[in-house]
Amino acid sequence: MSDLSNQLRDYRLTTAEIIYHLPDHPDLLQSFTWQTLDIAPKFPVIRKFLEFWQRSLDGKLHSVRIANVSVVSPGNFTHVREEHRLH
Repeated sequence: MSDLSNQLRDYRLTTAEIIYHLPDHPDLLQSFTWQTLDIAPKFPVIRKFLEFWQRSLDGKLHSVRIANVSVVSPGNFTHVREEHRLH
């Protein structure tokens, strides 16, 4: 499906900051940032990606922080109190 149709189905722009242990140096942490459209609060797209990560990649996950924002939202309506015209 297109991004617009997903956004209309309440998908939101979601950013995940993934902190993981380096495979060759497990005492060191590395950060990976990823953005996608996902549905809050269950985040099925990010969960699927993290399951793939744990199953297929060597870097053990340390922590994940998620932030999201609605891309499509109703417009704001405000009344104009004054109007000034030039020319």
